[in-house]
Amino acid sequence: MKGRIWTVPNQITFLRLCFLPFFLIFMSYEKYKWALLILVIAGFSDGIDGLIARRFNQHSSLGAYLDPIADKLLLSSSFVVLAFEKQLAWWLTILVLSRDLLILTVAVVIILASGYRPFPPSIYGKFTTFSQIVLVFAVVLGAAYPAFHLDLLNRFLIYFVSALCVISGVHYCFTVARRLSLPSQPL
Repeated sequence: MKGRIWTVPNQITFLRLCFLPFFLIFMSYEKYKWALLILVIAGFSDGIDGLIARRFNQHSSLGAYLDPIADKLLLSSSFVVLAFEKQLAWWLTILVLSRDLLILTVAVVIILASGYRPFPPSIYGKFTTFSQIVLVFAVVLGAAYPAFHLDLLNRFLIYFVSALCVISGVHYCFTVARRLSLPSQPL
C-alpha cells in the first residue's frame, strides 16, 4: 500500500488543499462565517483521512508528506491573511513562519549533507501545531461571531502559541544537533 498514490486518504488531503484558496478568499473579503465553515470542513477532513489511513491500512509515502504539507499551508497562510486583516499581530505571524522556516532549513541541510533521515515531530512540535490550530479557529470564530467576546481567550492563546513556538523551535534544534553527533541514532 505504500506505493499507491490515489488512496482515499490522499484524495481527501488533495480536497483539503483545494479548500485553501476559498478559505483565503473568504478571509480576504471578511466573509468570516464562510471562512469558519471551510476551516471546520478542513479540520474534519484532516481527522477523517488519518482515520481511514489507519483503519483500512491505506498509508502511503505520498500521504506521509502531503498531509503535513496541507496542514502547514493552511496554518501558514491563515496566519498571513489574519495578520493582513489585522486579526493577528505581525510579530506572531513572523515568529510562527520563522519557526517553520528554521525547521525546514535544518531538514534540507541534513538531507543534503548526510542523505535522507526521517524527521519525526516531537511532542512539543505537535502541541505547538495543535495550539496554532486552536488560535486560528478562535480568531476566525471571534471575527465571525463578535458577540462571543473571545478577545481575552485570543490574547492568552497568542502568547501561549508564541511561547510554544520558541520552546519547540529550540527543542528541535537541540534534538537534531544531539542526534547528529551520534551517527547510529535515527533523527
